[in-house]
Amino acid sequence: QVQLVESGGGLVQAGGSLRLSCAASGRTFSSYAMGWFRQVPGKEREFVAAISGSGGNTYYADSVKGRFTISRDNAKNTVYLQMNSLRPEDTAVYSCAADSLILRVRIIPPRCEYWGQGTQVTVSS
Repeated sequence: QVQLVESGGGLVQAGGSLRLSCAASGRTFSSYAMGWFRQVPGKEREFVAAISGSGGNTYYADSVKGRFTISRDNAKNTVYLQMNSLRPEDTAVYSCAADSLILRVRIIPPRCEYWGQGTQVTVSS
């Protein structure tokens, strides 16, 4: 069993930055691929970024490529999402997810085994 807890959301002006964190329980964190997703009310969940268990492979949605960076610290059981040059359209609830297979993190819709509760990110214009 893996429990995920996100933090770091908040209100920021357009052009600003935020760093989200997702802390995971368990002793096998490095065996899980991790992903960040976002959702706006009334819309489907959207893939943002994913990272392999070792951290050696990362994947991004085109809408965030070059602005967001996913990383992980397996010693701290934490995955991060550094968000720069934020835009109002980045406003959403951001959730992290974990699965033993990176494929299940990247496919649409995702098939991740574990999900966090989410953290609100609001970007004002």
